Amino acid sequence: MTETDTSAPAQSSTHAGSAWADALTCLQADQSKVHAGGGTKAQARQHDKNRLTARERIARLTDEGTPFDELMTFAGWEMYADVGGCPSGGVVTGIGTVAGRPWMVIANDATVKAGAFFPITAKKVIRAQTIALENHLPLIYLVDSAGVYLPMQDEIFPDQDDFGRVFYLNARMSARGIPQIAAIMGNCVAGGAYLPVMCDTLIMTEGSGLYLAGPALVKAAIGQVVDSEELGGADMHAAIAGTVDYKEPDDDAALRRVRALADLYAQGDVAPWARRRAEVREASGRDLSEIVGFESGKTYDVRDLITSITDGGEFHEFKPEYGETIVCGFSRVGGYPVAFVANQRTVIKKKLKSGGEPGLRTRIEVGGVIYGDSADKAARFILDANQAGVPLVFLSDVTGFMVGRDSEQEGIIRRGAKLVNAVSNSVVPKITIITGGSFGAGNYAMNGKAFGPRFIFAWPSAKYAVMSGNAAAKTLMDIQLAALKRAGHEPDDEDLKRLYDEVKSKYDTELDPRYAAARLWVDEIIPPNETRDRLIRALDACAGNPHQDELRVGVFQV
Repeated sequence: MTETDTSAPAQSSTHAGSAWADALTCLQADQSKVHAGGGTKAQARQHDKNRLTARERIARLTDEGTPFDELMTFAGWEMYADVGGCPSGGVVTGIGTVAGRPWMVIANDATVKAGAFFPITAKKVIRAQTIALENHLPLIYLVDSAGVYLPMQDEIFPDQDDFGRVFYLNARMSARGIPQIAAIMGNCVAGGAYLPVMCDTLIMTEGSGLYLAGPALVKAAIGQVVDSEELGGADMHAAIAGTVDYKEPDDDAALRRVRALADLYAQGDVAPWARRRAEVREASGRDLSEIVGFESGKTYDVRDLITSITDGGEFHEFKPEYGETIVCGFSRVGGYPVAFVANQRTVIKKKLKSGGEPGLRTRIEVGGVIYGDSADKAARFILDANQAGVPLVFLSDVTGFMVGRDSEQEGIIRRGAKLVNAVSNSVVPKITIITGGSFGAGNYAMNGKAFGPRFIFAWPSAKYAVMSGNAAAKTLMDIQLAALKRAGHEPDDEDLKRLYDEVKSKYDTELDPRYAAARLWVDEIIPPNETRDRLIRALDACAGNPHQDELRVGVFQV
């Protein structure tokens, strides 16, 4: 739990606009770098083999004119630099429309280390599969991978969230009747060979290879000399082994086959809340970056943000005069009923109950901080949303829980635990959008990654850490300073400045949303003005799961 830093100066609208423009330009440039995969030479090598790149395959697979909502674009960002990096984790994942229906697509990028699995690759595929499992989204795998990246095999192979989990989820989704189609369009080697074979349907292009061990390894292991086609080519698997269901001459033919098969699958039932979808009304179209400043210093009324993305600006606010640092209420987005839990960022003058200090009738509460009454309100509202069976949308811009004598005596830990309990045990779909700070225990209370959101998005302005940069730098510097003094070294002003700058620089790097996205703490970084559209399509995806567990909260603090 963190202290509140209120020292940041307010921004002018001109400066705020410039900061947003710079951030969005930088985001677009960085996305372009990632989309280049292994670079132009690697793309040319793929084309020389008469094969498409991962993103080219996805573009031809999905319905023309429909968006592909890429997820985890920045996986592996600035990681594995000593081996040349791993753009986008070497695999492209996202939700696209195929034959009029949303499908999760997982496509190996063979331009990045021949599509080999790095540690982050396995975690990204597992996250994509988990999203599909939770939302009953059908999957299409476009396989073109050399298998595990052997120099890092110890970080990829054995653990619960490592490579083996991919096949576990493969099997679990099959058992639940979630459609899975695989197309082998290049290499499919070693343990990775199990993934496509465990799908409902397997397609393979001529010139591709499917085997547990390639020709070189077979020769080394048992001394047998055999070429790739005889060992695991499309002809062999189609005519002799019987592993392949459909053999196709090239990528285009394989993708047409995938589309045709996808069009035949039965449509499942939808979630009860999705059956209450109303006619879609337009939102205000207001520029959200004009409401929320890029830096955390600008105060804003989160109700303006909510009504700018809801249908017709509708918002039924729950307990508007109580616990005002969290705003809760029901609305509709894209016709779907939703329940918002949002951090308020205005400065609030709170009325105090009688019996306090003589003459004191109000106190100032800082926006972005969770106080006891706001924790109580949010916990109660989350239970209401579950009772109504309405999905929860968290708009997170949180500094943390309030600290200090008064807050402790008011039971902030007990009341905060109640909110965390409600978030943890909620059974309706939960979607989180981080618009600003996501600090400390506030991250937990506002449905951070550890609390199982169906989707978690971040704006370029998001900051993700235990505490704010200034507070962390001061705290860490004090610790290091004490250590230096114990060692008999009394630092001068120049030493202090250098030490502070080093700590602050490292912490600021870790605050950047790309750092979080690289490690899959968020599913995607999105521009503010794409929030409504992405939210609607996320709800479309969530609507595919008709099952809702019974709400049970265990020991609930009062």
